[in-house]
Amino acid sequence: MNDQQLSGIGMTSQRTRNRLVERLRDRGIENQQVLDVIASTPRHIFIDEALAHRAYEDSSLPIGNGQTISQPYIVAKMTELLLAAGPLNNVLEIGTGSGYQTAILAPLVKKLSSVERIEPLYLKARERIKQLKLNNVRFKLSDGHWGWPQQGPYDGIIAAAAPEQIPQGLLDQMSDGGRMILPVGGEQQSLILVTRQGNYWQKTVLEDVKFVPFLSGIKNN
Repeated sequence: MNDQQLSGIGMTSQRTRNRLVERLRDRGIENQQVLDVIASTPRHIFIDEALAHRAYEDSSLPIGNGQTISQPYIVAKMTELLLAAGPLNNVLEIGTGSGYQTAILAPLVKKLSSVERIEPLYLKARERIKQLKLNNVRFKLSDGHWGWPQQGPYDGIIAAAAPEQIPQGLLDQMSDGGRMILPVGGEQQSLILVTRQGNYWQKTVLEDVKFVPFLSGIKNN
């Protein structure tokens, strides 16, 4: 991928990205570091070329395998909430998907571990993150229920799929004082902030959301 493909032209240009950032600011995103990373990240490389002209709309888009790239507002909101208590050293992402959320988080944290259960998405995302020269990310093809205990504990966990209930395994991988942001529920889903203090986990319901379900098992095609 050459520099022009990364920087974009027309509907994928910097001017178009800047308009998206202004929309996010209007919707209440305040963290300037998050907004700056969104402004500099080429979202169009994370979706099919046929949809590239829609890359900087504030909407979710299909990425194949029954999955979507999250709406930029939700990516920004979840990232802002995760970082709200200060800098993070070790973060776990459940559901790499296209790799867009990964690309937004990576410049803002010291180390990022990302888990994806669908192999074609895992392979594409890994390549995109490599193209963007984000060298603090490691990937694993794995069931999100398991998390990645070997890389933990984590002071931040973010999930892009909704379990019916929060897996205890993820709660156990949070460090003392750590934060987790994830959607929870079935037909009706809510974005939940979990904070850990010793062996107590405080859960705060933030807003209604709609994510793909949190599924088990590895999918190879």
